[in-house]
Amino acid sequence: MSRPKLEIADIFRAHGPAWRQANAGHISLTQLKVMSAIEACRTEALGGHVAGCAKCGHHHIAYNSCKNRHCPKCQGPAARDWMAARAQDLLPVEYFHVVFTLPAEIAQIAFWNKKAVYGLLFRASAETVATIAADPKRLGARVGMTSVLHTWGSALTHHPHIHMIVPGGGLSPDGTRWVACKPGFFLHVRVLSRLFRRLFLDGLQALHRAGELAFYGDLERLAQPNGFAAWLKPFRKSEWVVFAKPPFGGPEPVLAYLSRYTHRVAISNHRLISADAETVAFRWKDYRIKAGDRQKVMRLSTPEFIRRFLMHVLPDGFHRIRHYGLLASATRKATIDRIRDLLGQRTPEREAQDPTVPEPLTLREPCPCCGRPMRIIEIFRRGQKPMSRAPPREQAA
Repeated sequence: MSRPKLEIADIFRAHGPAWRQANAGHISLTQLKVMSAIEACRTEALGGHVAGCAKCGHHHIAYNSCKNRHCPKCQGPAARDWMAARAQDLLPVEYFHVVFTLPAEIAQIAFWNKKAVYGLLFRASAETVATIAADPKRLGARVGMTSVLHTWGSALTHHPHIHMIVPGGGLSPDGTRWVACKPGFFLHVRVLSRLFRRLFLDGLQALHRAGELAFYGDLERLAQPNGFAAWLKPFRKSEWVVFAKPPFGGPEPVLAYLSRYTHRVAISNHRLISADAETVAFRWKDYRIKAGDRQKVMRLSTPEFIRRFLMHVLPDGFHRIRHYGLLASATRKATIDRIRDLLGQRTPEREAQDPTVPEPLTLREPCPCCGRPMRIIEIFRRGQKPMSRAPPREQAA
């Protein structure tokens, strides 16, 4: 994929110093690290390598990636690696996509308490699906799920929600058979919504009692137990948004779909249109429009654009992709092999790599001139310059 004409890195390099100075004391260390990583990504500041083709002699310089999970340029290779690792976990069944969204008012609390509330969002949504699926009146089975956290809307607003991918069925309570859901239908979304609402609000109240929530500005009044309980009361009766999309046609579409969701960042470089010291323009999709062209152009002041991008930086060590139930990491391989046996599907053989034979340093991308494999012929570190002369090329390393 060719380099976009405009990147987040360009905006950070040109206007980040002024923004940091204007907001000194109001930026977290994690946000500063994200800005620095994106600015340095695939530049000589991180070092790199020289790749050469043994067939035609073409060679070029490729600078190293920052590998920061918030960097738009690094998520393509990361997604491919993650999907390759997950490919052997897919089952020959329907897969369903369920989305759990927080009300806007509660999202305000999540904004100031990201680690606690985002963690609760993961737990409550996973427990909801596991509980309803285990009900003998529903599916009566133990299910597995992969959950991905997104915290943004298309306009870079704060909009925390969980994208959950669930196989259409599960193991019977005794583990002796596969219980498939009805074709094209997983679980009632209204039933999911009401249990999710109760589990999340109960969990939020527990966090408040434990003193794990902080409140600022207009929300400071919620620090008092009585005030918080009164504020939560209307949410126990309102409708919460949980919806399920039509099932995928099979395992292959699931892989393609997941690759677009698992490693997505708040905004991709390809959505950017223009940027200067005053304004950043980018494309966004207006989901309030039910039919017709949803694509629009939004213009934000440059400081506001940077602020909106950085408010989606996750706390250090916080995992935005999690597996639950049958897909929990500790037992996933054995459980999936067991399910394949029950479905009569042969378990794909995992290739064994001989540890005594080093893998050749062959790159993913072939030679742009002749299509043959490219090999690393020189590595240079931070602050060094390559001995081989070649035009620099922006490529993950």
